[in-house]
Amino acid sequence: MQESCHQGFLNLNKTGGMTSHDCVAVLRRWLGIKKIGHGGTLDPMAEGVLPLAIGRATRLLPYLPTDKSYEAIVRFGITTTTDDLEGTPLTQVGASHLSWPSLEAVLPEFLGTIQQIPPQFSAIQVKGQRLYDLARRGQPVMPPPRSVTIHHLQVTQWQPGDYPELTLAVDCGPGTYIRSLARDLGQRVGTGATLVSLRRTRSGGFNWQQSLSLEMVKTELETGKLRLTPIAGALVNLPAIALAAPLARAWQQGQKVTAPLSLPLGQPHRVLAAESGELLGIGQNEDRQGEVILKAKMVLQPWIPLPDL
Repeated sequence: MQESCHQGFLNLNKTGGMTSHDCVAVLRRWLGIKKIGHGGTLDPMAEGVLPLAIGRATRLLPYLPTDKSYEAIVRFGITTTTDDLEGTPLTQVGASHLSWPSLEAVLPEFLGTIQQIPPQFSAIQVKGQRLYDLARRGQPVMPPPRSVTIHHLQVTQWQPGDYPELTLAVDCGPGTYIRSLARDLGQRVGTGATLVSLRRTRSGGFNWQQSLSLEMVKTELETGKLRLTPIAGALVNLPAIALAAPLARAWQQGQKVTAPLSLPLGQPHRVLAAESGELLGIGQNEDRQGEVILKAKMVLQPWIPLPDL
């Protein structure tokens, strides 16, 4: 396979039962390249969008859009140790009295920037140890609350019964745990709740509708037609600045370049070659003693002088 096929982003549709690291390991084996990373962990039970960066694209993972979208099914009347069905049941009380309108009425309380306590079974580190490792050893630690932002919540389906289920569409910022949202929603209505299933429909600017399963990726690899999103194409969320050749060369070499004032200070943006439109890297305007300069956050295309002929 040509080297160009090893550079870019892959919009993977992760299946349930695999960890995010499992997916990375499979792609490393299939592509024969170690430089692969993912843009946001998905729980093993969850499925959906898992952006994978391949080759030089791994350096750009921090600059992908951070907002995410999910489709979640929440079951009321049951609580578990992990806040999903993979955990040990803690309580089980019928909740047939709940209704769609009663749940919709409390959803606004979970919108905006809220305080959320992550699950005790999560990858968060406390004193250098993962919470799920401590919990599995019988030493569960209550993680501190964190601020997360939920932009939108919508009920898309309601299944009544002794243990009714609510299907939610969620748009949220980074760090939000949907398992915690299910748990807290159950606490709010007084019945307890746990997460039944979870699908991430948007992450890193990639959508579920255009994602590829591992089976599809394997087929495309066998036919030599693997579809990767070009590095530059995945960063259209960032504003851009185009530099003419002399300034682009100076910026690539780490020299001081005066920045235009049209872009705000302290925010990353794409640096392009004015002549070709090629992505050279990520820059950021900074004020240095009254002079605004274009700092190189990450140079993707270092300038290499041509030899004299």
